Amino acid sequence: MGIRIRDARLGRKWSVPELARRAGISRAATYLIEAGQPTSVEAVTRVASALGLRLDFELTDTRRRAEPSPSLTADVVHSAMGELEASHFRSVGLPVGIDEPYQHYQFAGRADVVAWDLDKAALLHLENRTRFPNVQESIGTFNAKRAYLGDALATRLGVRRWRSETHVMVGAWTAEVLHALRLRAETFRSVCPDPPTAFEGWWHGTPPENARVSILVVLDPLAGRRQRPFIGLDEAIATARPRYRGYADAAHVLVRGHG
Repeated sequence: MGIRIRDARLGRKWSVPELARRAGISRAATYLIEAGQPTSVEAVTRVASALGLRLDFELTDTRRRAEPSPSLTADVVHSAMGELEASHFRSVGLPVGIDEPYQHYQFAGRADVVAWDLDKAALLHLENRTRFPNVQESIGTFNAKRAYLGDALATRLGVRRWRSETHVMVGAWTAEVLHALRLRAETFRSVCPDPPTAFEGWWHGTPPENARVSILVVLDPLAGRRQRPFIGLDEAIATARPRYRGYADAAHVLVRGHG
């Protein structure tokens, strides 16, 4: 519910204080609602009314296991990002792995997209993010993969060691993601301090040599040939305009384009 309210607010280009004023509630309560934290039914009703949304309630039997809603479990934007990346890197002659597992003692997980060049002993790892609801959790996951994924894949692919590792956090090109990057700019710069040069090299089929870099780029999963498909962190923070208002907008465009 909080995500839907935030998407509706961004779609109207309202700030949180503006929504709070129109709803007649405090800014603190509005922030709590968007963050999915407990608040009053009255406050939620006021916010929904201000946004022109209808608030529906459903009474369910807690003894019955509810089936997950396909619309909430299918992440079409995340899937589209992975599809674009895999298709592109295969088109420039690179082998690609999807949802590659790794484990290092208590750390375990899966890499969204990886590509490699065995001749150069070069590895590319992409961590796709459609939102940043919890920045610290996102960074923790990315850091664990930076530390342990390379060794696991080197063993699996028969590489003694990678001479080059490029780790990229890829955000969807939405107003929602750009807002998160600008709000926590120094945090993201600390985790992903390197310019997008190495990623651009991979994009053109030329992996870098003898490099270990961490990069953040913003990607449009529906970029056409006339559009730039991605930009680096500094440009995203400083000047970039969003391609989509939020996740819901990008998902709508994707579903409509395939309908």
